Amino acid sequence: MDFQEIDLKKKRLDQARPLPVHSVKSLLNHVLIDWTYNSNAIEGNTLTISETKVVLEGMTIGGKTMREHLEVINHRDAIDFLEEVVQKEERLNEWTIKSIHRLVLKGIQDENAGVYRKENVLIGGATHRPPDHVVVPELMERFVETVENEWSTLHPVERAAKVHAEFVKIHPFIDGNGRTSRLLMNYELMKVGFPPAVIKATDRAAYYDALDHAHTTGEDESFIQLVKNSVNESLDLWLSVI
Repeated sequence: MDFQEIDLKKKRLDQARPLPVHSVKSLLNHVLIDWTYNSNAIEGNTLTISETKVVLEGMTIGGKTMREHLEVINHRDAIDFLEEVVQKEERLNEWTIKSIHRLVLKGIQDENAGVYRKENVLIGGATHRPPDHVVVPELMERFVETVENEWSTLHPVERAAKVHAEFVKIHPFIDGNGRTSRLLMNYELMKVGFPPAVIKATDRAAYYDALDHAHTTGEDESFIQLVKNSVNESLDLWLSVI
């Protein structure tokens, strides 16, 4: 999978705009469920995709924790916020990042929602160790500057992958970094007209391995390829419907 093939599919999608209203509505509803289910499942949420749909419709599932229900509702709210920011064509900034994270952890860990961590952490199963909490504010300031300046000329899919990987490398929050990173990845894609890409929970092991490899070696090609595949699947889905 190369960028040229992705660009051709994106061009076909752009040429079909304005897209049929009902097709877009059904696609966005499908993406909301798929994205929410997979992003939460990667982090250990045990709700199935059909149960996720039921929770998004306002019902509760017996035998599941309040946290698992909140993770679904919060993720939907974070996507809604993301769509608003994309429509306003806002540049990425720390306020946006903290606002997304605040929604992700709302009612789950209110004291840590939208607040950079004030202690050191380890990532279970990973070789990479996140930086000391003292340098997190400085690293996040530099992160935003790099995204908006140094990476501004990269292909959008490569930039989206780098945003995701670098954010997780810094691991600025106590919890919710994974969900927030995938939201930020799609922010980079959506603001230039790509449909959201969904990293599947079934690819969890390869996903974590590619991230850890990027963090420990500085070689992020395997992770960029994984994101490319997700973007390609998403483009195929949208093109098949419209």
